[in-house]
Amino acid sequence: MSLSVVIVGGLHADARRTTVARLLADVPGSVVLHHDLSTAVAGTVVRTVADATGILSAGETPLVDDCACCALREDLVPELRRLADDGGTRLAVVELWDSVEPKAMAEVIVAGGLTVTGVVTAVDPALLLPCLGNGDDLADRGLAAAATDRRTVADTFARQLEYAPVLAVVDSEEADDEDRELLAQLHPTARQVRIGAADRADARSDLARAVLAGFDVESAAAAQHPACALLPAEADAHGVSTFVWHRRRPFHPERLYTALEDLTCAAARSRGRFWLADRPDVLLHWDAAGGALCVESAGPWLASLPDAAWDLVPPVRRAAAALDWHPEHGDRCQHLVFTSPGLDRDGLAHLLESCLLTDAEYAAGRAAWKRLPPAFDTLLEV
Repeated sequence: MSLSVVIVGGLHADARRTTVARLLADVPGSVVLHHDLSTAVAGTVVRTVADATGILSAGETPLVDDCACCALREDLVPELRRLADDGGTRLAVVELWDSVEPKAMAEVIVAGGLTVTGVVTAVDPALLLPCLGNGDDLADRGLAAAATDRRTVADTFARQLEYAPVLAVVDSEEADDEDRELLAQLHPTARQVRIGAADRADARSDLARAVLAGFDVESAAAAQHPACALLPAEADAHGVSTFVWHRRRPFHPERLYTALEDLTCAAARSRGRFWLADRPDVLLHWDAAGGALCVESAGPWLASLPDAAWDLVPPVRRAAAALDWHPEHGDRCQHLVFTSPGLDRDGLAHLLESCLLTDAEYAAGRAAWKRLPPAFDTLLEV
């Protein structure tokens, strides 16, 4: 019997446990592995293996370089291999601890020669906006996975949500249409599976079918890469809007920098790619949640590379560039997406437009652009 591995993650712990319990009940011969990182302050990580009847085994693994996530990586693959070798387990459900992100774990498991058939993020819709609006550091909430962990609640949850192709959505009396619409707009391509006591009997296997359907780590990584991410489209329903802003002209670095705070706080979630006039060759990644913004280089625009280098670029990246290609600027573009309840589309559009080069600045040409004040040097740690 070959072993299938499914990853279930998410900061919504109760929703995650409900999802795991459903899988254990629906798939005969399944077990769940869970590494509790809350014990890391004592120098160890506690691992449990359980099935639908209860705990089968428990053990401890020491921290690796003061990093609980590193200990998880070192321990997880050997445990999964042991289950595979025993031959009695059909499905291994890896229940991630609260702040562990599924992307890293999926890649570790596949690199270990095992098969990941599904990645699920469990969601309570009523907690969606509170999580996305929470700019607290994970460390301040007791959720850091290492002493050097500088992530926030909001950005961690956003990545957990957007990486998974399957969302297990638990019933919640507190959730309303706005919450459910926000979830749909944040990750429109996800397969949502409802998990609740009121499910029809024939719907109980929907989750099992979804997580055993197959998963490709390379495609999942490409879907998150700033250069080729499939970003949400325009939407407006139940008080929630997604505003897509797409332009060719570069940003004026100083004007954009001055507007960053207002742009970051304009939406519960915003993301995308953009370019600055003084850095015409650098593809910049925009990633904002919880009132905090991360801007970082995602490498060169393909238009800045010599033709010979294109053969080294993954096909999905070349395809994405071709869709965005402009005769003058190549794949350079502004493609930013803002999703939020109560979004001020007009105000946001006006602010973004004011940050672009004016006609006169644009006409001055690239040599003049590169002499503009480098306002983003500190932010990009140049």
